[in-house]
Amino acid sequence: MSRREMKAAVIEGHGDVGHVHIRTWLRPEPEPGHVLVQIAACALNYLDIFVRRGMPDLPVILPRIGGGDIAGTVCEVGSGVDSVWIGKRVVLFPRLPSGGILGEHANGGLCEFISVDERQLIEIPASVDFNRAAALPIAYGTAHRMLFTKAQLAKGERIFILGASGGVGAACVQLAKMIGAEVFAGTSSEEKAKKLRILGVDHVIVHGNSDDFSKEVWTLSEKKGVDVAVNFTGDTTWIPTLRVMARNGRIVTCGSTANHLSMIDIRFVWHRELQILGSRAYLPSDTKAIINFVSQGRLDPVIDSILPLEEIRYAMTLLEDRHVFGKVILNP
Repeated sequence: MSRREMKAAVIEGHGDVGHVHIRTWLRPEPEPGHVLVQIAACALNYLDIFVRRGMPDLPVILPRIGGGDIAGTVCEVGSGVDSVWIGKRVVLFPRLPSGGILGEHANGGLCEFISVDERQLIEIPASVDFNRAAALPIAYGTAHRMLFTKAQLAKGERIFILGASGGVGAACVQLAKMIGAEVFAGTSSEEKAKKLRILGVDHVIVHGNSDDFSKEVWTLSEKKGVDVAVNFTGDTTWIPTLRVMARNGRIVTCGSTANHLSMIDIRFVWHRELQILGSRAYLPSDTKAIINFVSQGRLDPVIDSILPLEEIRYAMTLLEDRHVFGKVILNP
């Protein structure tokens, strides 16, 4: 492979993992205002599954290199960028200054090198390694914004987290425990429940593939309900979520991994004076806050697997089949 080439995991068509291939790709050159980053680690998110499957309402130009959670070292700078960046360890803010996100609207980090706008660079503290840094931007940034900016979760409040064993869910668990909230967590298996208890979850509800978790949450909360609920699953989970809420409770959502068309029982919204809060994404301030928590020893991101880039199909299958607890990291 020549210096102008690199290895990349490329989505060549929409559908199953068979459409993802390891290819030789043209190594990018940093344009003005950009830097070239040699990638050390890239974390998968469910967004990567959606991009590969294809989204009818949001077409993606193919072929595409996925991956929005990226950490590495600046190795070149384009014109207009201070050379002081060369050699610095960085994590990338996934959102493009022009709009969109790495791995969806532009090529992402499932490769060896990436050229990005200087404004996307966030320096990594010396105490934080590349794998942990790559685990943070999307999942932990999303969780930070949902819990603290939107729901304004406070110490001593009760919070129910549905899908607590995934990347965003585990991040919500850790942040909620970090500030002293009482955490109720829903998960699909006893194996995942054991890991959630290790994270310090106060009450674990194992509901398998059933959405009927509301009775157990209501009972465990002494029939008082929870102050905050996190639901990014959608589909048939919304009515049970409404049922577990305390008066003046806040439900916050950042997505709908099961189905974006969901039924709700409006009686719970007005009778308990509930708020339903949307949280679209995250800001650089969320990423910086999370990195500081890790650097200070207050938070350690949950990583399920660290795999070579060549195992991209296996990694995606793990995530898609929900056989993970925390983040899946790929090393080019």
